Amino acid sequence: MRILAFSDLHCDIGGAEALVERSREADAVVCAGDLASVHEGLAETVAALRPIEVPVILVPGNNETDDALRSACAGWERATVLHGESRDLDGVAVFGLGAGIPVTPWDWSFDLDEDEAGDLLADCPSGALLVVHSPPFGHVDESSGRHLGSKAILRAIEAKQPRIAVCGHIHESWGEESRIGDARVLNLGPDGILIEV
Repeated sequence: MRILAFSDLHCDIGGAEALVERSREADAVVCAGDLASVHEGLAETVAALRPIEVPVILVPGNNETDDALRSACAGWERATVLHGESRDLDGVAVFGLGAGIPVTPWDWSFDLDEDEAGDLLADCPSGALLVVHSPPFGHVDESSGRHLGSKAILRAIEAKQPRIAVCGHIHESWGEESRIGDARVLNLGPDGILIEV
């Protein structure tokens, strides 16, 4: 299965339109969060993505809440929002978890602490495609010389060994790839990456 995966669109309507065009090369599309910017522009960005004709899996970023993303995607039959849950996509289990993890310094941000994230990640099936907004600690998570990723996500990847883990959130690490055991870890960015699963 060929998946077009992206993150951190942040209200870029032109970027959304380009992803719609690229989605014609894919069997499914995955969004690892942050369609909005500080809770603004979510409905417009989702509207720009609605012409995608293949299944779309989305997780909320820290710039939109789980409830807001579900509301913006209402009526979009091809879209499934995952936050602490999984679904089957052509025989591949996909588990999604959004939000900023660990808690960010911004009072407007949709965040989870490490314990909350760990509890939700316990339900991730082994060998799944893992879609998270935040990266695992020490992997594709560096900004200004500091690692900003999640230790709960790192532990979940070590334990569950997903086929691939995709994330975003840390803009300075867009396009970077790492490995945790046999699991590939990709920080996607808004241009999107085509992945074979």
